[in-house]
Amino acid sequence: MSFNVAIDGPAGAGKSTIAKQVARKEGFIYVDTGAMYRAMAYYLLQQGIDGNDSEAISRACTDAEISLRYENGEQVVLLNGENVNGVIRTEQVSRMASVSSANPDVRVRLVELQKKLAKVNDVVMDGRDIGTCVLPDADVKIFLTASAAVRAKRRYLELHEKGETADLATIEADIIERDHRDMTREHSPLKQAEDAKLLDSSDMTIEQVVDAIIARIEQAKKER
Repeated sequence: MSFNVAIDGPAGAGKSTIAKQVARKEGFIYVDTGAMYRAMAYYLLQQGIDGNDSEAISRACTDAEISLRYENGEQVVLLNGENVNGVIRTEQVSRMASVSSANPDVRVRLVELQKKLAKVNDVVMDGRDIGTCVLPDADVKIFLTASAAVRAKRRYLELHEKGETADLATIEADIIERDHRDMTREHSPLKQAEDAKLLDSSDMTIEQVVDAIIARIEQAKKER
């Protein structure tokens, strides 16, 4: 029986960084939902579908079989059995993914595939609605957050390290606005699941957050 970990939270909370480390330490699969949306976009491009043709996207998306696995420690994205790692990071695919991910039928199909993946594998999955919609029966649910000021500073330092100029106040304002959009959107809004453990990482290191989640996982394993 598979063991599932759901990590939700607002933008900039460090969900992906934490989820990858937890998955690596536990030997679980980290489900990169973004890569799955990119694989779908690549499939739609292969079919010659226009990004503005929502009906064609809705029809075609049901024929895409997308999964993840690890080979030699590397995550491999499979589209209808083919490794597409080398082709899903192009600008063309990014543009299509931005459009197609807004299609409700694409989301329904990918959630279906994510549930299928989690049913037969031990997984760590992060996002905005994993514990509430995608994996409502996950063994461990974490709602990872941090203050808007802390998340803005983290993003500012990240951009600074890349040599990019940024304004801290603007970044914080953008984060606050995005939080509001995520929490008030009609479909699958961002919210903490009733049975999720709240982790505020504002004053925690990455290692402390990872250790706290792993402790939660080990406790859940004992209780199964």
